[in-house]
Formats: sequence, structure tokens, C-alpha cells
Amino acid sequence: MPKKGDSVTTTLKDAHLKWGSHRYTNSRKTIYGEGYLQVPRKEAKNLNLHNSNKVNANNIYKVSTSDGYLKDVDFKAQGCMRKGDIYAKQLSASGDLKVLGDWYSHIGATKGDQIEIKWTSPTDILLTKI
Repeated sequence: MPKKGDSVTTTLKDAHLKWGSHRYTNSRKTIYGEGYLQVPRKEAKNLNLHNSNKVNANNIYKVSTSDGYLKDVDFKAQGCMRKGDIYAKQLSASGDLKVLGDWYSHIGATKGDQIEIKWTSPTDILLTKI
């Protein structure tokens, strides 16, 4: 589990900004306005950022943004690089991928922008566009 003061910076790509529409699969219908935050596996491993494959691991975080747009929204650490891997590869709002997409729109995020993901406690995250 990440500790207070831990952080990672991620660079946004089209897939992170337009997850519901910029896809290379037809596994579901197009949904505009979705987004997520990528966490490289190396960083997830350094942070001990686990997904639901790790038994008894916390994978739910309260996320706020430095501009106040989001406040204590439940996000999940999820996804993995290969089946059964315990390290998360992304963070997204629990049950609603549009939450992050709305924030991206609010801050005018574009491909190449960087987002700092900073743990203010083991269960709280602050997002800042840098």
C-alpha cells in the first residue's frame, strides 16, 4: 500500500483521455467522455499499488483534485499487465469512468499533459495537473 508522500507522475495519452472512444477493441459500445490514469507497472510495484488479485489488499482510494473539482471520490486501483498479476496498472473512478473524463475536460487536459498522483495518506490521493 502506498504511504503518505508517495507520488507518481503520468503523461496522458489519447487512450487515457478518451478511453470510451479511442479503443482498439469492439468489446463494448463507444462511450464518450471516459478517462483513466495510467500507472506504469514499475511504479505500481515500487508503491505496492495492488489490484483485486492481491488477497486482502486495499484497492480503493479517496481521490480529490488540487483545483477542488473532485473531493473524496472513490477510485479503484485496477487492471494488470498479465492475468493474475497483483500490481495495478491504472486508477479510475469506481463504477464511473466519466468522472475522470469530466475532470480532464474541466482542466482542458490534452495529450502530453502530466498528472501528479500524490498520496496524502495511505488511502487518500490528490491529483494535480502539472
